[in-house]
Amino acid sequence: MSYTALVVDKTEDGVTQTIQTLDNDTLPKGDVTVAVEYSSVNYKDGLCLSATGGLVRKFPHVPGIDYAGTVEHSADPRYMPGDKVVLTGWRVGENHWGGYATRTRIAADKLVPLPQGLSAAQAMMVGTAGLTSMLAVMALEKHGLTPDQGEVLVTGASGGVGSVAVAILANLGYQVVAVTGRDANTAFLTDLGATRIVSRAELSETVKRPLESETWAGCIDAVGGSMLARVLGQIKYGGSVAAIGLAGGADLPASVVPFLLRGVNLLGIDSVMQPFDNRQKAWARIATDLPIAKLEALSTRIKLEDVTDAGARILKGEIKGRTIVEL
Repeated sequence: MSYTALVVDKTEDGVTQTIQTLDNDTLPKGDVTVAVEYSSVNYKDGLCLSATGGLVRKFPHVPGIDYAGTVEHSADPRYMPGDKVVLTGWRVGENHWGGYATRTRIAADKLVPLPQGLSAAQAMMVGTAGLTSMLAVMALEKHGLTPDQGEVLVTGASGGVGSVAVAILANLGYQVVAVTGRDANTAFLTDLGATRIVSRAELSETVKRPLESETWAGCIDAVGGSMLARVLGQIKYGGSVAAIGLAGGADLPASVVPFLLRGVNLLGIDSVMQPFDNRQKAWARIATDLPIAKLEALSTRIKLEDVTDAGARILKGEIKGRTIVEL
């Protein structure tokens, strides 16, 4: 048997991306074989598809950090042929062959059963971005955030993670303030449930004061850098910021004053190595708390032959919402 895959390889002429028909003998190691139905395009995928190969360390390689599909064969009793499953994280698509293929193989420990109410396509509209967003919401809730405490800020709101975060928070009854650098995205974010839009320029300016007016009950931050430092000084007493990205840089030119005088919490959110129980809880919450009708508004569907171009565009910040790949 054979399958089709987008293969990244390194030659004397540089890194290439080609669609190939491969024999099943080339499938990666694992005890569950999955017929992939959908994958998605994330920033990490863009890096792996880039002219340098990005995060890829061993060539040839099949990228795709997310996928959803149907179990074809399983040597693990937890999964049976016909079961619907979803995969995110675990360095799949980076160190282990990923979802840009019509068939793949993976360890059973890394899969999660697709929750009732979600199709494979919808799972990829959510993907790593949505899982990260839900983990951030759950972390904020764990630290006491409730809808009656005031506005919740989402930075980088037009991106994959930010846009899903806006939709989830709005559906849960929060007053969501979305930060974006593009006026053209205002209607998009308002449709997702944002009650107010703040220009990125308003929060990009560095200020010398470690504390400003208490403005936000909480924040999901996808930007990092100077914007995160600025937001920390605007969080209400006892509030929390869930840090999920570094689109604005990895440095944090901040003061400890917000932590000491206002009891602000900075919560780091990782979705890659999350244990199974947390993943399952987050996916169950996604099935109930993310408005399914709005998934289409977040998503664009493409074919496997369009993935390389989409990878280049996401690195340039030209992609809004989620891009899913039909296998």
